[in-house]
Amino acid sequence: MGQGAQIPVGVRLSADIEHRPDRPSPYRARVRWTDPVTGRRLTLSESKPTEDDARAWIKGLKDAAQAGVSPDLATMTLADYGNANMHLALRGLELKTHDPYLAGWRRRVVPALGHLPVRMITNGAVDRTVHAWIADELSRSVVKNSIAVLVRVMEQAVRDGLITLNPARVTGWQAQYKQAQDELDDPRSLALPDWATLQRLADALVQRSHDHYQGWADVVLFAACTAARIGEISGVRAGDIDPTTWIWTIRRQTTPAPGGLTDKATKGKRARKVPLIEEIRPLVAARLLAAGPDPDARLFSGPRGGRISTAVLRDATHWDSVVTELGYEHLRRHDLRHTGLTWLADAGVPVHVLRKIAGHGSLITTQRYLHSDLRQITDAGTALTAHLTMVRAPKTLPTLPAGPRRAR
Repeated sequence: MGQGAQIPVGVRLSADIEHRPDRPSPYRARVRWTDPVTGRRLTLSESKPTEDDARAWIKGLKDAAQAGVSPDLATMTLADYGNANMHLALRGLELKTHDPYLAGWRRRVVPALGHLPVRMITNGAVDRTVHAWIADELSRSVVKNSIAVLVRVMEQAVRDGLITLNPARVTGWQAQYKQAQDELDDPRSLALPDWATLQRLADALVQRSHDHYQGWADVVLFAACTAARIGEISGVRAGDIDPTTWIWTIRRQTTPAPGGLTDKATKGKRARKVPLIEEIRPLVAARLLAAGPDPDARLFSGPRGGRISTAVLRDATHWDSVVTELGYEHLRRHDLRHTGLTWLADAGVPVHVLRKIAGHGSLITTQRYLHSDLRQITDAGTALTAHLTMVRAPKTLPTLPAGPRRAR
């Protein structure tokens, strides 16, 4: 079928599904139609993992054909569609607005959603994407521009008949942003209280997962004890672990990209070293043994060997339901990192060392994990007084006259 072939409104599509059990995606869905101008018989096919997916794909093309939308357009990814129609999406905007919108498109929208067909983008997918931007500490203006350009591209898709409603018109993201900012101001409030609670969480997630996959518990324990991001844990290779010193050198992270998940440099673009405490050394040793001699073998993966992400961990373990049942309904996957950093701070790790372990660019961010309640401040004053009395005799306070003092 030629690129850009248009189907007249009401054209009849014939469809069939072929089962090929030797293929990774065994259900081949196909639609065919006759071009009324040239008389040529045109066809389009795509392989799907299940028969229901194949039927849904066929139904989507039939619905598009009724609206006069070509199969090429109906199956186009968001990245391809946006790049091809950006001049229409941005029409009417002042030129000075183009640059921040296009930057948001290239750097955030396309890596997060660009691999999905336009017709498969849902309100939920947009909500999760926006929340991920906020959790990554992007500025309010960056988030706003990224949402705005996505809204305009999806609005063009509505006008083209690809979709009927614009799923990018999210509301309440400003409140999410404020909540995220509040959490960043007090990350200690998000930490789990102790090791026993962490272990209960890990065990409960395994019990709710398909086939009780123990790997999910390993990921959760490793995340909290290293204060690392889930993407960094997904990116760890066997060669990154030194089993002699029990030091993990963090070199990469797994992030969404066009076509799926990909590995790239860490958030700060710099490698950093993290200690592996005794509590998690047995599970790390077992995984190193399973990985074999290959230093590039991935240490953590899903039950089928695929890369993991925070969304994969959430869906596979029914995270939201589990944490609610345990009484920690506020807990997100990223809060495992808050847990680790809080525990390290409470253990007395100096702030400059904690900053290196966390990979923070700013010392101010690290200082938020230090607990400075009134008692500690009072104890600090008492300690200073004790120190001074050891090096010099204490001074006697002058006796103040009783009664009110008069101003002269």
